[in-house]
Amino acid sequence: MPNWGYSFIEQKYDADRLAKASGRDIRIKPKHAREICAVIKGMKVEQAKTFLEKVISLEQSVPFRRHKKKVAHRKDLKQFKWYAGRFPQKAAARIYEILTSVESNAEYKGLDVDLCRIIHSAAHNGRIIKRYIPRAHGRSTARFKHLSHVEIVIYEFPS
Repeated sequence: MPNWGYSFIEQKYDADRLAKASGRDIRIKPKHAREICAVIKGMKVEQAKTFLEKVISLEQSVPFRRHKKKVAHRKDLKQFKWYAGRFPQKAAARIYEILTSVESNAEYKGLDVDLCRIIHSAAHNGRIIKRYIPRAHGRSTARFKHLSHVEIVIYEFPS
């Protein structure tokens, strides 16, 4: 098994008021995971959870900042500067699981979850599972499955 690390540098923060969780080789697209992580960074834990629940139930769309070519504009994104958006339900559900995991890690360390904010949320490209579909005349079409690594760090700020 590989030994996974975090891309987060802890030197600026007190390690006693920090909680981390990560999901490795999750079967979600890295583009969707990146856009969700960009939105929830800086939010409180409960605020991020309600945002992800709304995305899963198709009530709130996720603004796409980088990967937005030929993406339709959404009416509910007037609060953001970018109007292009989508509803990545599967990625939101997996990141919601990681968020509940980091919340339980914070409770185990004795942190007050109501005062915690997400200070680091990042998505990285994972492996690509390569498959091919046979086609006519001896050709084939690629059917790749993308994996992602997602890590979330929360910090308890004093009230």
